[in-house]
Amino acid sequence: MTRGQHAKRAAGSVIAVVAIAVGIVLLALGGVAFAAYRYDRATSDKILPGVAVAGVDVGGMTRIEAVEAIDAIAAERLDAPISIAALDGSWTVSPAELGQSADVEAAVDRAIAASESTGFFARVWHRLRDEPVDIAVDLPFAITGTSMQTLISTIASEIASVPRDASVSVVDGETVFVHSRPGRALGTNVALKRLMATLDGRATAVRLPVKVVKPAVPDAKLGKTIIVDRTTNELYFYSRFDLVHTYHVATAAAGYVTPAGDWTIVDKQENPTWYNPAPDTWGADLPASIPPGPGNPLGTRALYLNASGIRIHGTYDVGSIGTHASHGCIRMLISDVESLYPLVPIGTRVIVY
Repeated sequence: MTRGQHAKRAAGSVIAVVAIAVGIVLLALGGVAFAAYRYDRATSDKILPGVAVAGVDVGGMTRIEAVEAIDAIAAERLDAPISIAALDGSWTVSPAELGQSADVEAAVDRAIAASESTGFFARVWHRLRDEPVDIAVDLPFAITGTSMQTLISTIASEIASVPRDASVSVVDGETVFVHSRPGRALGTNVALKRLMATLDGRATAVRLPVKVVKPAVPDAKLGKTIIVDRTTNELYFYSRFDLVHTYHVATAAAGYVTPAGDWTIVDKQENPTWYNPAPDTWGADLPASIPPGPGNPLGTRALYLNASGIRIHGTYDVGSIGTHASHGCIRMLISDVESLYPLVPIGTRVIVY
């Protein structure tokens, strides 16, 4: 055998050895890969270590186990009492009673998806070495239904107070004074926002806002009131709650009516012209009108009520004052009506009883 032939045989032997070695390595790697695959499939129902849902490590758990663990955490939060205060009242409710719930299964499914999205070899590596992957998933909480709005409506109705206007009235012949008083109401829009923030921040107490409702007529804006007592033939003039003057007057004679009621001054006239209101009955013998002057039935001043044909006016018939002598109007002495006239604005309330 020549030297060249021997060299060729030696080279062939080396190649064969290398080929066998490579084959062995490939077989070994294939075996490792297959074993890793089987291991990955065998543990595929377990979440990777280091995966947390709502701060709870669910690594190594199955889906069912993870749902149970997170359900317990959610229940603890949803059943925690919240103290609600408004004015002097208090109410205790839980987030669950306010309509809050947690989608536990969706959070666990996201944790599983994040676990499975890790590469094949990385999954095997983390499982074999029990090395955490540091994946965190939030637990979503949501509010549904109308429980929160219903509670706010209940609280609002319990603390609500209607404002009271200042007033002067006559009840059973007695003058009654009522001072104004503010009311109160729950600020429902702000209350809803505060409750929502309380749930989001996991607070345990919240105070709801109560606003003051001002009366439409506070004491300072009560204004003037005239009260006429037809029994005693007296007129009382009030400024707010203060009696300013008392005047003797004349009211309707027998057969005529000074109408009882709650009236308003709608017009005022100085030195008014009198127009005959009943030319076919009691005014048949009187002229159609009488100009201002001593003979004028209205005197020098007249305050017109919104009761048809009724006025508070002066009279030259001094002897009639304090009696029932008119055809329905309220008569005053000339001097008295002239002192009252500038004090009475249009819109003044007149109570006749």
